[in-house]
Order: sequence, then structure tokens, then C-alpha cells
Amino acid sequence: MQKTYTVGSKSFVLDQAKAEEAFKAKKIINGRETMTFNLLPLKYNWAYEIYKTMKANHWEPEDINMNKDIEQWKDESQVNDIERWIIRMGIGYFSAAEGIVGDNIIHVVRELVTAPELKLVLGRHAHEENVHADSLLYMISSLGINPHECEAMFEDIDSIVKKNEFVTRHSHSLRNDIDLTVTENKQKFAKNIFLFGQCMEGTQFYGMFGMILSLYRQNKFRGIGEMFRYTLRDESNHIELLRNLFMDLIEENPDVWTDEYKAELRGAMSEAIALEKDFIADCLPVDSIGLRKEDFLQYIDYIADRRLEGCGLDPLNPGVTNPLPWLAEMMDIKKEQNFFEGRVTEYQKASSLEIESDDDL
Repeated sequence: MQKTYTVGSKSFVLDQAKAEEAFKAKKIINGRETMTFNLLPLKYNWAYEIYKTMKANHWEPEDINMNKDIEQWKDESQVNDIERWIIRMGIGYFSAAEGIVGDNIIHVVRELVTAPELKLVLGRHAHEENVHADSLLYMISSLGINPHECEAMFEDIDSIVKKNEFVTRHSHSLRNDIDLTVTENKQKFAKNIFLFGQCMEGTQFYGMFGMILSLYRQNKFRGIGEMFRYTLRDESNHIELLRNLFMDLIEENPDVWTDEYKAELRGAMSEAIALEKDFIADCLPVDSIGLRKEDFLQYIDYIADRRLEGCGLDPLNPGVTNPLPWLAEMMDIKKEQNFFEGRVTEYQKASSLEIESDDDL
């Protein structure tokens, strides 16, 4: 079917059948090659919806008041050495990890997907990782921490080094020309998406999220806690973005989804869990008020199984329960999309931040 538009002495013929064929050629990978960035008509509507949510959730680190955090950091009577160590470990790990995620999104995932709306939302994802990295700089400068200490932490602390190497070795292997018509290469790319979305951002980030929010709940380091809450809200979108990308990639390429491959992904999650538990043990070498190591170890098993099941994979610890029910209000996967609704301060389009009282938590 063709449609003709006549304007003055000129006629323009639009070929609907040709346009429909171009739309059908939109795919996660191996789709239509084009130099244009034509978003319409959208095929992956979920990607554009997540993109709009991301835009509405924009925040800036400098909007958070750090005065109370600075006071507590300097006053040994307000916080103890364990609590300061948790903050140092959080800053030390995330100051490297956020950049690793953003680098992989830009130089691997966004490079290999072909649908424009996917490139759009992945670009936003990378931008948010920049905001998170910036927030770490803001924390470091506010507290007066020597930045070389952070460099030393992700170079010298074994549990941090191993967590970073776990994902970077898979990312670097996909940076050369790769033929994504080959099943093995498709599996490598899908595994990359699974590792960064479900293992790293979806599981390995959550031990430290839990510890920081435990301190926040006790009215300690509230400014840092707010930044981690905003980061958590962003991460929930990243996890869902990469989960949808993974699931659609599998649906469009069923040759990837073998029993052996499913076992490989469950094995990767098992490794991610073990690495995160070592990290938790380093963050919390002794229990403190409101912080019990065993609870966080069990929580990682719990959240990891949620990620596996969300990708159509069998859990590693069937029946494991959430040992931190208060965390479910802030971090439960079913609530993450509405993280700032209801009792929690809404940031969208706001220029300032109002800290809630403890009664609101």
C-alpha cells in the first residue's frame, strides 16, 4: 500500500509495506542496520517506558545536605569504628563499581543492540551511572576522606578486587568484533547482560545497600543514606531494563536457551553470591547494633533467588526467607518501582530534599 502526498507541484509517495518491513527488522541484536536514529514506531515499548521513568527520577548529589554526616563522621561519640568502616567500604567499592557498569553499558551492550529505543534507554542508564559515581565523589569530599584511600581499597582489598574482576573479565571479552549470528557468541552477550543486571547490580550491590540503610534507619549518615536510596531507585530500573533485554533476547534467539546454558547462568549467580558474602564479611567483621552479619548473608541468598526466578531460572536456595523484613519496605523487588511513593519522599522534578523523621520509616 502506498500513500501519495501532493504539495504544490510536487508529489511524495510513501511506501507503507516498505516501512512495515523495516519495523519487522527491528531486533535486540542482528537487526536492521541504519545510520538514522528513528525511534518510531516503537517495538520495545517497555524500553521507552523505563526511559521516561528514568528521566522523571533525575537527581543531583549536591541537593543532599551532608552537614549532619560530617558532624557524625568527626564525632566518635555519635558513630563507632565499625560504622565508619562500612561507609569506607561502601565508598571504596562503589567508586569503582559504578564506573565499571557504565563502561560496560556504553562499550558493550549499547554497541551490540540494534533497535534505536534500546540505545536510547541504555544511554540514559550510562548517564545515571555517572550521577552515582559523582555522588561518591561528593561523599568523599564532604567527609574529607583521602581519595587515595579509595584507590587503595579497590586495588588492595581482595573481596573488592574479586568482585570487580568477576564482571570485567566477561565485559572485556566482548569488546572486539563479534559475530552475533553464532549461538555461542549470542550466549556470551546474553550472559554479559545477566551478569551486570542480575548478578552485579541486582545482587552484589544489595549487601552494601542493606548496611547503609541500616545505619540510615538508626539516624546515622542520613545524607549518605538518601543518596543510596536514590541510587537504589535507579538500580531497580536498571535491573528491570537488563532483565527485559535479556528475556527478549532469549525469546528472539531460542537457540541460546539450552539446559547447559541455564546451568551456566545459575553457576555464575552462585559465584556472585560467594563473592558478595566474602565482601559482607569484610564490611562487617564483627556485629554491631542493628547489624548482624548472618542476616545480610541470608538476605543475599534471598535476593539472588528472586533475580534467578525473574529470568526463568530455578532458585539456588528454594524456600529461603527474608531475614530483614524492614528492608523489604525499601528494597523488596516488588516494591522497588514505587520506591519513593507513599511514605518516602518523592524526588521527581524537585530541587531540594526534605529528610523524614524516623517515625516515617
